[in-house]
Amino acid sequence: MAKLRTSFICRSCGGVQSKWMGKCPDCGVWDSLEEHRETAATAKDPHRSMAHGIAAAQAEGGEQPLAVTLDLPLARPIREILDSPTSAPRIPTGIGELDRVLGGGLVPGSVVLVGGDPGIGKSTLMLQAAAAISSSPKTSASGNAVQARKVLYVSSEESAEQIAMRAHRLGVAAAASAKAGQAEKSGEPPTVTDRLFILADTNLARIVEQVRRTLPDVLVIDSVQMVYKADIEASPGSAAQLRRCCAELVYLAKLTGIAVILVGHVTKDGQLAGPRLLEHLVDAVLYFEGDRYHAHRIVRGVKNRYGTTLEIGIFEMTGAGLRESPEGLGVAASNSPDPKGRVGSVVCPVMSGLRCVMVEIQALTATGFLGAAKRKSSGLDTSRLAMIIAVLEQHAGMRLADRDIFASAVGGIRVAEPAADLALLLAIAGAHLRKSIPAATAVVGEVGLGGEIRTTSSIEQRAREAARLGFRRVIIPHAKSQATEPANLKGVELVRVRTVGQALEQLD
Repeated sequence: MAKLRTSFICRSCGGVQSKWMGKCPDCGVWDSLEEHRETAATAKDPHRSMAHGIAAAQAEGGEQPLAVTLDLPLARPIREILDSPTSAPRIPTGIGELDRVLGGGLVPGSVVLVGGDPGIGKSTLMLQAAAAISSSPKTSASGNAVQARKVLYVSSEESAEQIAMRAHRLGVAAAASAKAGQAEKSGEPPTVTDRLFILADTNLARIVEQVRRTLPDVLVIDSVQMVYKADIEASPGSAAQLRRCCAELVYLAKLTGIAVILVGHVTKDGQLAGPRLLEHLVDAVLYFEGDRYHAHRIVRGVKNRYGTTLEIGIFEMTGAGLRESPEGLGVAASNSPDPKGRVGSVVCPVMSGLRCVMVEIQALTATGFLGAAKRKSSGLDTSRLAMIIAVLEQHAGMRLADRDIFASAVGGIRVAEPAADLALLLAIAGAHLRKSIPAATAVVGEVGLGGEIRTTSSIEQRAREAARLGFRRVIIPHAKSQATEPANLKGVELVRVRTVGQALEQLD
C-alpha cells in the first residue's frame, strides 16, 4: 500500500508546510492552513495517457498539435525552436474589447483565468465569447479548407437546460438558427449550433474524456472551484483540489494546444479565491469589475504573458447580454442638456494602455466638523485627493478644513494617473463654489504642489479622442515647448492654463 503523506497548504498564499500552525509563516494569515493528504501515486501524471490520446486524435484529424513530444523533453537550441513551424496564430474571441485585453486573442495552449464578483456577468461573457469563437472560421493545416472552430463549454454550477435558457436570452440560439439555414443552402461549414458543445459536469476525469471526444479549439470551465478529482479526499473548492485540477488543466493545454479559459470566484476583499494557487499557474489573469447595480462593466488584465496588462475592456450590461462600449464612460456627460454643465462634474480623458477613455469625475462638498471632516473617494487615489484639497486651500484661498468632501469616478473605472488631477481640482472647486465647467468641455493636466499645472503624456491623443466624442473645448496645460503641444483641432477650442488660478477662471 502506498504511504500517505500529510502536508498543510495555505489557502491564502499557497505555501506548503510540514505541520499545522495557527499562523502561516509565509503570508502571516491566521487559521489558513488546510490539511492535504496524498500518496506517492499523485506525483505521477494520471492524464498523460489521456493527453497522448488527444494529441493522436488531433493528428488523425489533420490538426498539428503544439506539443513537440510527449516523451521525455529534451533541451534544444533556441534557433531550432524559432525555426519550427509549431507556432499557431491567436484565436480571436469575436469580442473586440476582450481581444484588446488579451493582446489580440487567445494563444493556443494558453490558460486564462477570469475572476469577478457573483452576478457581475462572467458566465454571460464566456457564453457570448464561446458562441462568437464557434462561429468564426479558421484555416486548416493544409491551408485550403475553412472550417469553424470548436468550443467545449463546461458548466459545473448550472445544468445544460439552464445554459440553453441563457443562450436564448442572449440571442445565441436565434442567430445560430439563422446562420444554419444560410449555411445549409450555400454548403458552408457548420454553424455555432454544431461547433459549440455544452457539458454540465464537475468530475475532471469525465471532462477530459469529453475533450478527447470533441477535440475543441477552446475549453471553457465555469467555474473551476466546483471541479474535483475523485482520488483526492478534500472537498471541491479546497486548496488541494484547486491546485491539482488547475495544474492538470494547464498540463493538458500545453500538450494539446487547446486554449483553456477558467472562471474563478473571488473572496470578500475582491481577490481571486486561492490567488497564489491559481494566478501563478495560468498564463493570463483577467478581473471582471463593476457594480452589479450599474450598467458598465470593465475587464482588466492583471497578468498576461502574451501581452500588456495596461489595457482594459469596457462593456455595458443590457437585457440581451453584454454590449461592447468602446466609446468609453463619459459620453453622457458631454451631452448634458444644461449648457452650463453640472456643478461638481468634470470629464477627463484618461489613458489606459493604448486607448483613451473619457471618464466623468464628480465631487460633492457638505458641511462637516472642524477636525473631523470626511474625505471619501471611489475609484480615485485617496492620497491625491488629500493633496488636491491642500493645494486648493493654499493657492486658491478656499476654506475646506470643515467641509466633508466626496469624490468619485463614474462608471466603476479606477483612475490612478496624475493627468486627472486638474479635473478633480475643478470638480471640488466647482462643488464648493456652486459653479460648473461649461458643457462639452474636457479637462486634463497634473497639479503640482506649487499650484502650477504640469503637462502630461499623450495630450494630442486625448484631445483628438475628446473631439471625436463631441467635446468642443479641452482645457490642457500650457507646455514650455510648442513641439509638445497638440495642433489646433478642427472644431475644438484648446484652452491652455499655467496655474490653479487660471484654471479656476474657467468655472462659470
